[in-house]
Amino acid sequence: MESYMIATPHTAEECKSLVQQVYAMGYLHHFMWGCKADVHCGWAIIEAENEDQARLAVPSLVRNKARVTKLTRFDISDVEPFHRT
Repeated sequence: MESYMIATPHTAEECKSLVQQVYAMGYLHHFMWGCKADVHCGWAIIEAENEDQARLAVPSLVRNKARVTKLTRFDISDVEPFHRT
């Protein structure tokens, strides 16, 4: 499994419906929302087999606008080469 960050930008008009759909799909506890700060977007980090599977965590209402990014965790062996350049 890989980790993916999902951003779900939406309009103020879509907000209530989107949150209800995310809840109905069982993903509400994964998402953090900026809506009360007038930034209509939800963010989540989830585990999935691939980007397409991760995108399925997003309701169809905004799925085509969602941004799904595969995440990578660096360790010291990844950082050391940066210090040599």
